Amino acid sequence: MNKRIFFIVVGLFFLLQSCSKNKNEYKVNSPNNLVKLTFNVDNGSLNYNVDFKNKVIVDTSSLSIFENVPVEILNAEIKSNSSSWEPVWGQFSEIKDEHNQLVLNLKMGDKTSKLIAKVFDDGVAFKFEVDNILNTENVNLFCEYNISKDGVFYTPAGESVPKGPFTITGLENTSEELPKLLMPLVFETANNVHIAILESDLFEAKGFNAMKLNFDKESKKLISTNKVNLVKDKLVSPWKVILIGETAGDLVTNTIPVNIATPCKIENTDWIKPGKTLWDWRVHGYTAPDGFTYGIDNESYKRFIDFAAEKEIEYFLIDDSWYKHASKGHFELSEKLDLNEISEYAKKKGVDLILYYDRKHGEYGDKELFPYYQSIGMSGIKYGFMGKNIEFSRDAIKQSAESELLIDFHDNPVPFTGVSRTYPNAISREYCHAQQDSRRAFTPEAFIKMALVNAIQGPLDMNNGNFDITGINSGIREKSPRRKNSYFSTVVSEAARTLIIFSGLVCIPDAPEAYNAKADLFKFIQKMPVGKWDETRILNSKMSEYITTARRYGKEWFIGSVINRKGGSLDINLDFLEEDIAYEVTFYEDTFETDCETNPEAYQIRKAKVKKGEIIKAQMAKGGGHCMWIKPMNK
Repeated sequence: MNKRIFFIVVGLFFLLQSCSKNKNEYKVNSPNNLVKLTFNVDNGSLNYNVDFKNKVIVDTSSLSIFENVPVEILNAEIKSNSSSWEPVWGQFSEIKDEHNQLVLNLKMGDKTSKLIAKVFDDGVAFKFEVDNILNTENVNLFCEYNISKDGVFYTPAGESVPKGPFTITGLENTSEELPKLLMPLVFETANNVHIAILESDLFEAKGFNAMKLNFDKESKKLISTNKVNLVKDKLVSPWKVILIGETAGDLVTNTIPVNIATPCKIENTDWIKPGKTLWDWRVHGYTAPDGFTYGIDNESYKRFIDFAAEKEIEYFLIDDSWYKHASKGHFELSEKLDLNEISEYAKKKGVDLILYYDRKHGEYGDKELFPYYQSIGMSGIKYGFMGKNIEFSRDAIKQSAESELLIDFHDNPVPFTGVSRTYPNAISREYCHAQQDSRRAFTPEAFIKMALVNAIQGPLDMNNGNFDITGINSGIREKSPRRKNSYFSTVVSEAARTLIIFSGLVCIPDAPEAYNAKADLFKFIQKMPVGKWDETRILNSKMSEYITTARRYGKEWFIGSVINRKGGSLDINLDFLEEDIAYEVTFYEDTFETDCETNPEAYQIRKAKVKKGEIIKAQMAKGGGHCMWIKPMNK
């Protein structure tokens, strides 16, 4: 207790020292004093800049909530925070919330407002609060990002491969149409510092649209804007967030977006259980070794459920073919299967069901939809094809929670970053190119880009984990990629991908028989405690080239690495293991014959003893992967 009090008192001393005597300039440092955020007013314009290790990260940039309204800083409040909290599920079992906060009380024309800024050791966040809003005609949350012209940046691209690298100079000089920019933007600076630009807690920012990013050729700066619909009384903006890391991987495990999100609003969260799910959609047309061909029928779904029960997989996701048409309060069920029979069968086997739904086949009505799903014993819903409709998405998350349903959004949804803290039933979302989506396979390079860009905004539903890669590439399945032999991966890489991409619901899309044929490799996926991680680290990361993710559950570690089509090796330093403990490691590896294009299903498994400080050289084939399951001996 004394140490914590001392920390806060000393922190406040340094905070007070950092405040400028100039009424129009205020500075606040991070707890470790490496990040500095400065605000000032110049000719009525509110500006900010960010330094990291005494180097400018974001140079002087303007910030406003009312268009063309002069700003005056009336006074400032400053304080320090050191606490922690436990998420319902996530990449960490406990999250530290250590930051210094500056509140600027502002006069904007005839209105008073607050700018709240929080500075962490690994980034900054700020938002506006305005009371007594009568109309929002001139409200537009505007923010510039005066980033150095040195270095490169990347942007998500909806259901396609992230775009980049781009340069600011290139945007300035191009005569072509500027690329569409989406959050999170990820920068690699010339001095090897990594930055991400995004927003958080949009879910609780009533009336705000999602941030739109653009490059303003006149000011030669990146800008973001959030338009506002009618808001009564009080206006609270989403947080503008700038993450800072030494590596690209540091941004993926940065906890600022969830730290600043509104705390959980669900009183009883016992029913919210992260886990793995099988899925039928990519299996249609697969013929098992015993001659059985999977389709939309009871026998196919019972096979999925039997396998899930045997391997302790929590969920089975049934796609939209379970019904033919929806109308107000009514589903016309498919004659191909008996949903009631399947539901009862799953219940007896201890497997929970998730049902897909989208409005392309008619509108059931959201107020009726979620209670109906609950009444037929469903545990969750995968909701598709509503895109970036904010009000719909917000209502769907709340209403699904009221009916104790998990919700997984399909089809490039709203990036509600931080919502997994506020409504942890929002278990995952397809803010990426899911594997074989639109019957297009992505490359190993594309996977790595999405793992280091799209994943920053929160949990992803990417559908990794195919084991019958040769069969999928042959085109004999109904949902195989349209272009044969375009799916470049290895089975070990597929296993690693299920760990690398963080989600509360890891959707594995292949047939039970494909997994049983490689049961020893599947064990790595089977034993992963999805969403129950105590600790997560990104050990290696380089855009488009490679990534290594390590996740701890108790004293066990699951580690997955993937590499691009050049192949190669990565050093994995086991310095995070505990001293004086002997560990057993199971290696899941590519072989010397493995190749993502010509021999994707060759793998080997071996065991060894390891200890803290050892360095493992993970050798990977072209487009390949490497997995380790490390646990104390005799466990």
